[in-house]
Amino acid sequence: MKRIILCALLVMSCVLLFSCGDKNEETSTEETSTESSSMISYEQISQADAKAIMDTEDDYIIIDSRTQNEFDTGHIEGAIMIPEYEIKSSQDKLPSDKDTLILVYCRSGRRSKIAAQALVELGYTNVKEFGGIITWPYEIVQ
Repeated sequence: MKRIILCALLVMSCVLLFSCGDKNEETSTEETSTESSSMISYEQISQADAKAIMDTEDDYIIIDSRTQNEFDTGHIEGAIMIPEYEIKSSQDKLPSDKDTLILVYCRSGRRSKIAAQALVELGYTNVKEFGGIITWPYEIVQ
């Protein structure tokens, strides 16, 4: 009889202990997902989608986040060159309207992601990153 009572107490203690832990974990997971869903980020789009925007929209800017030497070898028509490491210090080259559509690219897609995130951190709300010019199948200018 003593063994049964001890086993029952042990089981009830474990249930109580684990049920409290689960409840706290659910709360912290809920809070984390709420925080991350409220974070603003840039949107990654395909190069075809970027080209369609360039062909149909009027109010946008294109940022080439490569260096001057890379830009000079060829770039997308109408792009302005702001290396990713200069985005935050080049606000005079950026639109004052934080809702302006901004398309961002680089050579392979790594630096354009950094530049796009920097733009978001500056408060821009309509940033679209579309990878690198090395896979750009459309015309470029030199």
